[in-house]
Amino acid sequence: MTKITDYLLLFLLSAIVPDMMAQQPVDTVAPVAPAIQSPQPLQASLAPHPHFPFDPKNPSVHDPVMIKEGNTYYLFETGMGIGQLTSKDLNTWMPGKPVFDRVPAWINNYLPAFRGHFWAPDILFYQGRYHLFYACSAFAKNTSVIGHASAKTLNPDDPVSGWTDHGLIVQSVPYRDRWNAIDPNIIIDETGTPWMTFGSFWDGIKLVKLTGDLMGIAKPETWYSLCRRPRTHSLDDSEPGDGAVEAPFIFRHGDFYYLFVSYDYCCRGLNSNYNVVVGRSSSVVGPYLDKEGGSLATGGGSIVIKGDDTYAGVGHCAVYHMDDTDYFIAHGYSKAENGASKLVIREIEWDSQGWPILHSLSR
Repeated sequence: MTKITDYLLLFLLSAIVPDMMAQQPVDTVAPVAPAIQSPQPLQASLAPHPHFPFDPKNPSVHDPVMIKEGNTYYLFETGMGIGQLTSKDLNTWMPGKPVFDRVPAWINNYLPAFRGHFWAPDILFYQGRYHLFYACSAFAKNTSVIGHASAKTLNPDDPVSGWTDHGLIVQSVPYRDRWNAIDPNIIIDETGTPWMTFGSFWDGIKLVKLTGDLMGIAKPETWYSLCRRPRTHSLDDSEPGDGAVEAPFIFRHGDFYYLFVSYDYCCRGLNSNYNVVVGRSSSVVGPYLDKEGGSLATGGGSIVIKGDDTYAGVGHCAVYHMDDTDYFIAHGYSKAENGASKLVIREIEWDSQGWPILHSLSR
C-alpha cells in the first residue's frame, strides 16, 4: 500500500479505483449512523470511464461480473452508479445506463462523504429476480458497507425493468473489525443455502451465511475465514496491511467448490502485479486447498492467470457457466495502452485432475 497518491490519481480519472481492503470474523455490534439524509444525485456524466474513448472491441472495465438474460450478456463493473455494458456475442460491447442515478439514502448514513463511485459488484439470478450486490467504501480504509439491489429483468426496454435497492447487508468499522466489507460474491450451495464471501487485505477473505431471501445475514450468524496471507502484526489495525488478497469468487464444478482470489496489487497501471490463484474444497466453507495441498487459509493457491506480454497484471475475476461453456472474466492492465484496465474473457478447460486451464475465446 505504497504511493497512495498514485491510486488517488486513478480514482480522479474515474477509471480504476476499487479493491484494496479486507476482513475477519464479525461481532454484531449495532452500526452507528447519522441522521437520515436525502438521496444524493450522481454526476451528470455517467459514462463508466469518461476520460477514455470507448472501444467496443476492447472496453475499459474494472472488476467485471456478468450474466445472460435472453440473447444478451450484461456486464456490471466498478464505476459511478455501477457501470454496465451489454453484448450479444462477448466480442462487441455497448455501454448501458448505470444501475443508480442517485446514491441510495442509507449509504450516506454510514458514509457521509460517499458520492456514487460504487465498487466491485456481483450479479446472480435467484428466486425469479436478478440480485446485485455492491460495495461502498473510503479508499485504503475499512470504513465500508455492502449493499443489495434486485430487479425483475435486466432488459431496459421491458416495462417492469428497474432496480429496487434493499439496503445494508454488512458494515465494517475501523478498529472494531480486522476485515473489510467490499468485494462481495454470492454462492448458492448444493443444499440451496446462500452464502456471501467477501474481503480485501486486513485479515483476508470471509464467508457468511445469508438469509434465504438474500436480504441479510442469517441468524444465528455463521462465519468462516477462507483465505489469508501473512500480515505484519505491528501494523495499526486501521491499515490495510501487506496481506495482499482480495476479490473472492466461488464457483462449483463437479464435486468441488473452487475459490478464486486475487493476490498482490491492482490499480497501479503498468506497475500492477495482480494475479489470480485458486483452491478447491468439497465443502463451501472450506478448507480450500491448491494443487500441492497448500491451504489458502495460510497463503496457498495455484496460479490461474498472471501478468504476461499483454498485461502487466490480471485480476478481480468471476467465473460462469453459460452456453454450455465455462467462462473466466477479469480485468487486465494493458501494456500496449499504458496500463489501462481492460476486459479479459477466457474459456475454461478442466484438466484431468479437475483444475482450470484458460484459453482464448473460440467464438
